[in-house]
Amino acid sequence: MNDSSWGAPPQTGYWEPTDQGLGHGHGYGHVHGHAQGAAPAGPAYDAHDAQHTRPMPIVPDDVPAYGGDQDEDRGAARLSGPLFRDETPTAQPHPAAPQNPEPMPDAPQPAPAPQKKSAGRDLGAAIGVGIGLGVVIVASLFIVKAVFVGVVAVAVVVGLWELTSRLQERKDIKAPLVPLALGGAAMVVAGYARGVEGAWVAMALTALAVLVWRMTEPPDGYLKDVTAGVFAAFYVPFLATFVSLMLTADDGPFRVLTYLLLAVVSDTGAYAVGWRFGKNKLAPRISPGKTREGLFGAVAFAMVAGALCMQFLIDGGSWWQGLVLGFAVAVSATLGDLGESMIKRDLGIKDMGTLLPGHGGIMDRLDSLLPTAPVVWLLLVLFVGSA
Repeated sequence: MNDSSWGAPPQTGYWEPTDQGLGHGHGYGHVHGHAQGAAPAGPAYDAHDAQHTRPMPIVPDDVPAYGGDQDEDRGAARLSGPLFRDETPTAQPHPAAPQNPEPMPDAPQPAPAPQKKSAGRDLGAAIGVGIGLGVVIVASLFIVKAVFVGVVAVAVVVGLWELTSRLQERKDIKAPLVPLALGGAAMVVAGYARGVEGAWVAMALTALAVLVWRMTEPPDGYLKDVTAGVFAAFYVPFLATFVSLMLTADDGPFRVLTYLLLAVVSDTGAYAVGWRFGKNKLAPRISPGKTREGLFGAVAFAMVAGALCMQFLIDGGSWWQGLVLGFAVAVSATLGDLGESMIKRDLGIKDMGTLLPGHGGIMDRLDSLLPTAPVVWLLLVLFVGSA
């Protein structure tokens, strides 16, 4: 359909047939009669015919010329799709469709690949630092005992510095570091030179020095500061003094080596078994990463290592004594680790320091070693004597 069809005169028989034939009647019969004979005379426009001519329907502007409802009565083909190939069809919503249809469900996504367990630390750096510390300790232990005592004293001073710094940063507790550092180093040396009596005397003098040193500052917070100072003196240097006491025996280097090996093996067994099989939490409020399975691994590994060490490294030792020693080390090392975790949770920190890559601070390595030292010293004295 084009625009000219709307203004052209109607063709014969287009609108309405009659009983007498096409075009019979007012207006249309006149046209029909002329169509069969000669052309009529007179003007081409007849006013009488115009009165009987059916008016042209008025089409609103918003009705399309093609594809609308008006074409359905006449069998007109409805157009669909773009008029040209380079036009993109635009989807029109159906009148009956809801205004805000519900979103289609997302297509099923492929299941994510299972993630491997992570140790939470840089294992490469941790292993490298651990090997380096082991070489220094073993070399000083078997070459010159005094050098090893110096290594222990340095570790004690650094540990005290980390502990007192965290206490001041997180709790505003000012435990005096100077008397603690001097007294801590003196405790380690006194234990090696004078035995148990020397260690106790050095501990008492260190506590007294803490009380006096804190008097030089205002009294506000005095009680909490000196309490924290005495606790730090006992927790770090005094417990470390038992390592010096082990060293005084004739087979002192092997006793200290047994002590270090059992602590390391216990920690390794707990990590390996807990990482692979750990499901039941040991103390979730204190250390969520520790599991009961890890504790069993620590006990098993330490007992085997203890039997071997007592049988081959300690003079007069027996394998069954090593089983007892390994069990005690696993328990004390775990309690020591939990104890420091309790302190760090109270302080709101993850590590005591950042001195050792992959390990944290010195105190993060001494946490299981410190409470284990008096346990190993006592059991070795009971099993094979102090000489």
